[in-house]
Order: sequence, then C-alpha cells, then structure tokens
Amino acid sequence: MAKKKHEKRVSDALPKTSENKEKVVIYKPNMTVLMLAEALGKPVNQVIMKLIQNGIMASQSNTVDRDTVELIALDYGYEVKDEVITDITRFDEFKIVDDESDLEKRPPVVTIMGHVDHGKTTLLDTIRNSRVALGEAGGITQHIGAYQINHNGYDITFIDTPGHAAFSQMRARGASITDIVVLVVAADDGVMPQTEEAIEHAKAAKCPIIVAVNKIDKPQANPDRVMEELSRYNLIPEAWGGDTIYVNISALKGTGVKELLENIELVADIAELKANPNRLAMGTVIEAGLDKNKGPYATLLVQNGTLKVGDCLVCGETFGKVRTMEDDRHVRYQAAKPSQALMITGLDGVCQAGDKFMVFSSEQEAKAVAEERHIRNKSQEADNKPKNINDLFNAIDSKNKELNIIIKADAQGSAEALKNSLLKIEVPDVSLNIIRCNVGTITDDDINLADGSKALIIGFNVRPMPNVKNTANAKHVQIRLYSIIYDVTNDIEAALKGLLDPVYEDVVSGYLEIRELFKISKVGTIAGCYVTDGYVTNTATIRLLREGIVVYEGKLATLRRFKDDVKEVKAGYECGIRIEGYNDIKVGDVIEASTTKEVKQ
Repeated sequence: MAKKKHEKRVSDALPKTSENKEKVVIYKPNMTVLMLAEALGKPVNQVIMKLIQNGIMASQSNTVDRDTVELIALDYGYEVKDEVITDITRFDEFKIVDDESDLEKRPPVVTIMGHVDHGKTTLLDTIRNSRVALGEAGGITQHIGAYQINHNGYDITFIDTPGHAAFSQMRARGASITDIVVLVVAADDGVMPQTEEAIEHAKAAKCPIIVAVNKIDKPQANPDRVMEELSRYNLIPEAWGGDTIYVNISALKGTGVKELLENIELVADIAELKANPNRLAMGTVIEAGLDKNKGPYATLLVQNGTLKVGDCLVCGETFGKVRTMEDDRHVRYQAAKPSQALMITGLDGVCQAGDKFMVFSSEQEAKAVAEERHIRNKSQEADNKPKNINDLFNAIDSKNKELNIIIKADAQGSAEALKNSLLKIEVPDVSLNIIRCNVGTITDDDINLADGSKALIIGFNVRPMPNVKNTANAKHVQIRLYSIIYDVTNDIEAALKGLLDPVYEDVVSGYLEIRELFKISKVGTIAGCYVTDGYVTNTATIRLLREGIVVYEGKLATLRRFKDDVKEVKAGYECGIRIEGYNDIKVGDVIEASTTKEVKQ
C-alpha cells in the first residue's frame, strides 16, 4: 500500500499519458529510428524515407529528438507524449515538475576551483571563518565537504570538493549539483595547467564562472595579465564588454571577499534558483564513509523537499533511517531544506559520492527499493559499456544532440589543425563541442573529464600508458587513436551520419621498456628491453614512445632471447630488439607492440 501511495505521489508531479494509446507515440530519451518505426507500426525503411524527405539523414540505429518524432508522428496522425516513469526504483530518473506556486527561492550551491597553489584553500577557510566574525556560535571542528554561510541575510552553500577529478566524477554519476563555479587565479602567477582544467570542467558542466583574482596584495601582482590570459578561454571581463565577472581579492587578508560574495548573490538572483521545500526530500550524496564510532555516514545535499530526522531514505543502493544530522561545526539539525548540506548517520552501508537519494514513506519500502536497485545495477553493469563508436553516438542526449570531444596531440600545430578540421564538419541537428584541446599524452584527468562529460577522446600521434588505458576501460571511456587528420574527420563525419564503415584498428598486445643500448657496427642499435605488460611478437607493429609521444612507428627487424631468434616474448622476460630502419632510441623509451584487425563499427 505504501508503494502505491508513493507512486501516486510521484506520478502526480509528472505529465499524464493519453488514454488513446492507439494513436499515441510514447517518446523516450535516446529513442532510435527503429524504435520510432515500431511505435508507429511502420516499416523502418518507410520511416527513414520520411526523414530524408524532411532533410534528415539517419539510419535505423540513430537517435531522434522529440521535435523530429513529433514531425514524423504527425504525418501518420499520431500524437506524441513523454514517457512517464512510475517505477520507484528508478527515482534518480524522475523529473519532478512542481507547481510554480509551490516553489520558493533557494540558496546557490558554489564550488571553488583553481590551481593548487593559487589560494583556493585559503579562500575557503576565509569564507568559512567569516561565520564566526558575523556572530555565529561555535567553531570549525569538522570537515564534511560542504558548509553554508549567511552573508547579509543571504545563504550560500559551498561544496569543498577535493579536486577537479572528484568534480568530474560526480558529474559522471549524474550529480549536477553546482550552480556557480568560482575560479581562483593568482595575480602573480596567471593561468596554469590546473586553471585550464578547472575552466574545462566548469564549461563542460555548463556552470556560470566568476573569476576571483587572488594575491593582489603581492608586489608582482598583475590582474590585467590574468584577464588577458583568461580572455583566450572566452572568459571576457565585463569591463572589456564581456559577461564574466572578475573580482580582485586577497584571500589571506580578506580583501575583496565581501565583494565576491555579493557577486555570487547577484549571479544566483539572475538564475532565479527555486525548489519546493514542502515535499519528500531528494538530492545528491557529496561524501560518504565509515566511522568506527558512528558507522556509515554520508554528506547529503538536499536539492528538493525537506529532509528530516527519522526519514527513511535510499542513497544509491543503500537504505536507512536518518538518525542524526549535523553540519561541519557539530551543530545538530532536525530538518534540512533545499541547498542545505548536512552529514547524516543511520544508513545500512556506505554509499558513493554522486549517488542520488530519495525519502520514502517506510523503512520496509526503502529496503525493498534499495535491494531492487542493487540487483538491477549488477545485471546492467555489463550492458553499460559502449562497444563501438556508434554506441557512443546513440548515447548522445537526444534533445541537445551535442557530441563532446577531447583532443590530445603531439604538437600544438597538430592539435589546432585537428580542432579546426572537426569544427568544420556540418551535420544537421548534431553539433561538436571540443571541451579540451592540448598537447601531451592521454592522462587520468582526461579520462575523468571524458567520463563526466560523456566525451570521446581523440589521440593524435599520442598513446595512453597501460594504467591510463585500464582506467579508461574501467570507466567505459572510449579512446580513438589516429596519425592522419583526414582519418579523424572522415570517421567522425561518417559516424555522425550513421554511415561508419568497418575499419581496421590496432590491438595493443604489450609494452616493452628500453633499459640498455648496444651499438653494433654494420648492424645498428640493439635495445635491451623488458616486457612490462602483455607480450610482443616478431611480426608486431611497434611505436616508439618518448614521454607518451609517438616518435617513430614501424616494424621489428629482430626479436631475440639471448642469442636465439624467437617469435614471442611475454611479460616478465627480457629480450633484445632491433627496429627496422631506425636507431635513434634512448634508455627509458617505451615500445608499444600491436597487431591489426578488422573491426565492424
């Protein structure tokens, strides 16, 4: 009975489906042309022809947005309705629609990002300590990953993430929790690599950015240089005719912090952030762990409704009853409203950062939902991995039709040329978004950004190291490697049009580390190697990597164990190799061995 009541309560906030099911097409996210044809009861070829007549090139596996579904359905006399999710185990997919009259203004949720030594931590501490100066009781005794301040009667919630990787990983799990990003840049240092990363993460999350130019009290400070450098990233200051707010501050002395908080309030007011506090709470897990005294705990950010002590809830695959709620100063609360973040106890296990949570009417119901979600997630784990590039394109948001791409290249000229070539590709209803384009090998941070943005990584004359490749596989991030620009543009354009032909790709078999060099007259340079991963064969294609950059690609002339020629050497063994027609090798270089096979996309 409790389950039915809960389903009714959720469905009341969602659109109702039409009773005339014979002439209604139910639109679902990521709906393909084949699914549309089945819903219409028409041959898929006939629907494809309808699409072509309307100027839309698509195959049966391509996704179609809602406007396109309505266009085709109308031709057949059908009405289009959105799918209504009533399965309470899928609460993280619910799109709650509240009456405008029930919505109230909520505080903004702010994340501070920037280079490691530019004053981010100092600024966070200065803002956090400002509560004591404003007359609030208590001191800072605990870190729970989030805290709320009151500035001139205006509440602001700050999320203290441990780094860009965590920010990206939370978004990868569907946790869109940040309303505003404050980018901290030191006035005496300027834009640094982690500054670029912060900009990329913030833009990928589509968050407004406020730039805090820190350390203006230093003699060598040059705020104008910071504005000039950031303008290259399209963060144009308002003073120069742009729309990015810049605030000069000294986090150490507190100078400009008040002005920064006022600008956060201004951006939040423009965004008109609202939520309904008079409903069962929903939100996101910011941090979670296990305390030897308290047991499992989690820091929850309430995004809708009000969370109360005694509420039964599900966090990801765990359930429990809220036993205690407290902030970072150990102050206990009985209720938490939207945009408030508190640490709770009472869960039956440790959930994960980024998990969604929802309150249910009883502990039995919460337990049943958590168990069902656990079973379903385990069964779907193997199906979530994109198996080829078409799967990635089919996973694109059918409403936005935007493919995110990360470019890593061996040289700046190559990176810019590739970026410009990709941006020239024009396919109706689909856009390309280059969220990162720089030089160097593919790193774990690239994988985290791609994971959070559902992006495709393109490596041009660079190769990921084995540990990075393992991370990509674990997160189901797709990496495509190229050495010719035209191959990149042709593949992406063909895939966007649903016409990707079978291609040949390299399958990496192993890695060798060069540890000694022997120069022999009339023969060349022999490299003493150790196979660190996989295996190498005497017919393998090899790439010579120097700090992750491909410096040569070719074949092996010889593969030996001691004095004997061999066909294969496995991981854990030493060998001697000579590269056909190439001798410029160094100790510390890495050799990637691969074979070629045909892969159907």
